[in-house]
Amino acid sequence: MPISGAVDVSRYRRIKTTYYLRFQHSAMVQVIIKAFDILELVAQRNGQPVSLPEVAEGLQLNQATAANIINTLVAKNYLEHIGKKKGYRLGPMAYQLTNEVAYGQDLVSAAKESMEQLTERLNESCILGTLRNYKRYILHVVNSNQDIQVRIRSERSVYETASGRLLLAYLPEKEQERFLQHNSLPDQAVWEEAATREGLTMALARIREEGMAMTHFKNTHLVGFAVPIMAGRQVVAGLSVFLPEYRFSATKKKEIIQALRDAVAVINRKLTV
Repeated sequence: MPISGAVDVSRYRRIKTTYYLRFQHSAMVQVIIKAFDILELVAQRNGQPVSLPEVAEGLQLNQATAANIINTLVAKNYLEHIGKKKGYRLGPMAYQLTNEVAYGQDLVSAAKESMEQLTERLNESCILGTLRNYKRYILHVVNSNQDIQVRIRSERSVYETASGRLLLAYLPEKEQERFLQHNSLPDQAVWEEAATREGLTMALARIREEGMAMTHFKNTHLVGFAVPIMAGRQVVAGLSVFLPEYRFSATKKKEIIQALRDAVAVINRKLTV
């Protein structure tokens, strides 16, 4: 018991904490409601991008508040930022919530059969990847029946994957600059020859010249190959094959590259129809 006439500091602290938590809870609920409002607004556009000013005006939100919520939704892949002037559209996680497959559906539909044939031909796993929010994101994967499988993450650093490097190489110059502002240069341990600005420029030019990217990580003993998928004159995705180092050889390399190019030729024709 507190001494008579003394202030029960602990009691006041408990009261203060209770009111603070109630206020905090209420504020958090409001943020969640606003986040859902933003998702609903973007979803109503049926794939057409919505700019930050349009979101703020449409929902009568302070633009800074809308920007903070949108940045969080982008970071969690519920929204996708497709350029400063274009705005935002629904990201892959928004579709996963409802088990929808609309995200990248045209690409997946065009590539699925060829990917299955590619994996059957090589007995190695293959993936269909794009760039999303400055990372390599997997749209579709076909696994081989090999006893030892390579573990796949849906999102990876662009520098760590063959398809990520390939897609970066084919980005327009302004988008490459924006990417570098967000990600900086690769670590030397990840991509040694591209650890400087000059080195990265040369490495990306080499990828475009060869029309493919290859990675060989000695620490993880993994080898990867990727070739570009085109819709008209624009690179829209990368098709890649990856395998453990012990299954790799010079003969296997030629076989993989030819098989990838054969598969991509079919996919490209489907995308241009």
